[in-house]
Amino acid sequence: MSTGPMSTEPTSTPSDPEDVKIITLARSALARTSAPQGACVRDTDGRTYAATNVALEHLTLSAVAVAVSMAISSGATGLEAVAVATDDDPDPYALDGDLDVVRDLGGEGVALWAVDPRGVVRGRVLT
Repeated sequence: MSTGPMSTEPTSTPSDPEDVKIITLARSALARTSAPQGACVRDTDGRTYAATNVALEHLTLSAVAVAVSMAISSGATGLEAVAVATDDDPDPYALDGDLDVVRDLGGEGVALWAVDPRGVVRGRVLT
């Protein structure tokens, strides 16, 4: 469950260049594969992991879940920020599952940025 409403200011942009970087990587994953979602997470060591969603007959994962799994598999112990790029409008309640995954790995005040394929910020949630 989200801890607060998603900001939907389309003109707001991250001030941290590292957040801009993960947004760019999430958009690149989306464009490279034509998947419905692209995501990128940054761990507490500054490493980034970009992924797309998985939709197989017996396995369905959001792009955020795949990126978090990659981080965990690489030894990450926490997250700093997350970006998810999609054509779909971000519904804060649809992101609840992704927020739960982000909270499972943890980190202090992790921001989840939701952007469109061009990188326009649609919203941001702090965990």
